[in-house]
Amino acid sequence: MVGDDDGLYLGLISGTSADGIDAALVDFAGGCRLRHGRTYPWSPDLRERLVALGQGADTASLDELGALDVQVADAFAAAALALLDEAGVDAGDVRAIGSHGQTVRHRPRHPTPFTWQLGDGNRIAEQCRITTVADFRRRDVAAGGQGAPLVPAFHAAVLHAPGENRAVLNLGGIANFTLLPANGTVRGFDTGPANALLDAWCARHTGAAFDASGEFAARGRVDDALLARLLDEPWFALPPPKSSGREQFHLGWVQARLSGKESPEDVQATLLELTAVSIASALRATQRGTRRVLACGGGVHNPLLLQRIGTRLPGVAIESTAEHGLDPDFVEAMAFAWLARETLAGRPGNLPAVTGARGPRVLGAIYG
Repeated sequence: MVGDDDGLYLGLISGTSADGIDAALVDFAGGCRLRHGRTYPWSPDLRERLVALGQGADTASLDELGALDVQVADAFAAAALALLDEAGVDAGDVRAIGSHGQTVRHRPRHPTPFTWQLGDGNRIAEQCRITTVADFRRRDVAAGGQGAPLVPAFHAAVLHAPGENRAVLNLGGIANFTLLPANGTVRGFDTGPANALLDAWCARHTGAAFDASGEFAARGRVDDALLARLLDEPWFALPPPKSSGREQFHLGWVQARLSGKESPEDVQATLLELTAVSIASALRATQRGTRRVLACGGGVHNPLLLQRIGTRLPGVAIESTAEHGLDPDFVEAMAFAWLARETLAGRPGNLPAVTGARGPRVLGAIYG
């Protein structure tokens, strides 16, 4: 039966890597189907500033933050309108836009906890003439939660399989798991860096935005001493619920742990191994009976990374979400379309067992 909240929704997100704006047009009539998906690039100057802010390398004036809030919203609105044009869909046929925004600071463990995503929902709604739901994370933080990850509720809705312990692994700038046990409570948490450090180190030493197919890392060898220093970071020992971002894992963090004798290739190989080790350790500690890991996010396109994760998790099948009907490049954007749908229906979008919030909460602010 088609419900009142079914139909077309549009999800927008730019993740920790800030490598582009992912836009997904999702049809919830009778299921969950990606109608059209596309990634739109940031303007180079805007991306450079957003990455710098996200890494906590500097501060910005109130005037600059206000302007960036508008610029990010304009870029998101442009992506939404371009997607609709490519899909041949009229804005009037879309129930709502779910916009994650661009995270510039995430401090859920701060004495005064907060999370901050730029991208004014007012401007998106005004330019697209579509009801927009934005600012999803802050209600969860207000309720004592981490504000992240929020995608596990969507994973549970579309990827859970009775009879099998499985996990969904998002390999974005930061890696995170959704644990989907055959029976029991859905959990989720960040495991540490994924593409954020790999991309940043590759860009610094090769000029390329990312390490295509892991070729740069493949030229190096893992430096065990450096790997041990990286893994000595206290954040890795924190129990879930936990989340992180560029303000925690950035090049300054890496630089402080280098001896100065490492080659760039060896550092890249070691950062890739750090991702694999931290992912495998987290899964073994939280759901030892996992038989299948469904991977999504940009890291799916790095075969060396998937190989190393598989080596660290013997006996566990590592598969793309594509094998289960979800394009790995647009799972998160689809999730924010789904979260917008939940918000408009008055249903909670967070999972307290994942975020640590005091209870279920309807997320986001609605801009009509």
